[in-house]
Amino acid sequence: MLSNMATSLIMHKRITTTLAKAKALKKFVEPLLTKSKQDTTNARRVVFSHLQNKYAVTELFQVVSPKIADRPGGYTRIIKTGFRQGDQAAMCFIELVDFDENMAKTTKKATRTRRSRKAAAAAAPAVEAPATEAPAAEAEAPAEQAAE
Repeated sequence: MLSNMATSLIMHKRITTTLAKAKALKKFVEPLLTKSKQDTTNARRVVFSHLQNKYAVTELFQVVSPKIADRPGGYTRIIKTGFRQGDQAAMCFIELVDFDENMAKTTKKATRTRRSRKAAAAAAPAVEAPATEAPAAEAEAPAEQAAE
């Protein structure tokens, strides 16, 4: 079962399963991912002996290992999603960390500054100031018309 789940994880980069299976899969697949960092014949044979799927081994060594080459460990992430409807088993996603597009996009957070009431009070009249200038512009318009 772990071999099939590891193959699915490598091929699809994310799978949904129960929490207990995900924790067991994490212990099974992380040493294989570490082994895949060295692209040698022996490493391929060792990984193939665990996975028994040549397409998964090819995917692991050609696509996955270059992305995880600089990572010292922690190649997978488990995200809990709630409970299954039928038997209330804890469900989760297990995914390869470097292949998650949503988490990889780092959005720059706007830094929040603390503002005092004085600053808020000073900003409020500045907003009202353009409203008072508008009638002055209207007052100048008749004067120009009278000059013509």
